[in-house]
Amino acid sequence: MFNPGRMSRRDNTLKFEGNVKDGVKPAAKYLPIEGVEDLFVFGSVDANSHMYAFLGKQGIPVHFFDYYEHYRGSFMPKEYLLAGKVQVEQTKLYLDGEKRILLAKCLIDGAAFNMLKNLRYYNTRGKDLDAIINKIEIFVAEIEHTNYVDQLMGIEGNIRQAYYKGFDKIINNFEFKGRNRQPPRDPVNVLISFGNMMCYTCCLGQIFHTQLNPTISFLHEPGMRRYSLSLDISEIFKPILVDRVIFKVLNKKILNLSDFDAGANYCTLKDKGKKAFVKNFDERLKETIHHRGLNKKVSYKRLIRLECYKLTKHILGMQEYRPFKSYW
Repeated sequence: MFNPGRMSRRDNTLKFEGNVKDGVKPAAKYLPIEGVEDLFVFGSVDANSHMYAFLGKQGIPVHFFDYYEHYRGSFMPKEYLLAGKVQVEQTKLYLDGEKRILLAKCLIDGAAFNMLKNLRYYNTRGKDLDAIINKIEIFVAEIEHTNYVDQLMGIEGNIRQAYYKGFDKIINNFEFKGRNRQPPRDPVNVLISFGNMMCYTCCLGQIFHTQLNPTISFLHEPGMRRYSLSLDISEIFKPILVDRVIFKVLNKKILNLSDFDAGANYCTLKDKGKKAFVKNFDERLKETIHHRGLNKKVSYKRLIRLECYKLTKHILGMQEYRPFKSYW
């Protein structure tokens, strides 16, 4: 939802009424509740407690972003699937240093594999990325010999720093000299920050539909007022969902410099650009692949849910966790 206005309930539909503009009130729009899984709000939207009670009953999270594409928080329905046994075992695994580091290593291993997959894809298409690939492979080899989570996070930072150096070679017509944030100062960094937040909230929405507690994580340190397990899971999917969409929208000129508003020390995405990026991100989530284990087609969004199920089985001691690794 990009435009400012008011959201309310009309029977079993969501009714959205835009604000009056130039003396004209736009026609109300209706969304059948059955077709809504999450709501992403980028504009200034009014709604009363009756509306949120309805959304909560239907199990629909609402994620809020500000003008600068920063994620500001979520309305999460009552955690109706939470199970005491899973939460106890999830907490015990976090407190067990040996078991936690093994799981954290799996998460970083999956993320690094998917980053390398992107680089190798473009390396075979005329982009000279051999040196970056070799550097990341050296960092990946260090994962096995790491005994502490903070050391592992340092390796993850080195891997991602090297990985981002490949963006300047992969992306055409946009200069990218490294990662910066708060606020991002160039178009590529804007898309990385915005896309990462989209991926984070998407993972949070999928965790909500499982028995996992989103506040208890294994790679990122659990903190006050944040769903840190979403950060863990999103590490695996950011290269597949966010980065590939960035390469697509920039290299295919779906987004151009005119879609960004740049200042002295900041850069933001205009409304037209936001809509284009969100549209392509949503299309990516809906794309399907043939899942080898299930022997059927599943969407990328479903893959996130399946990753949560695998974590649950690992926590309960039913099946050892193996991170999702892209094989195409």
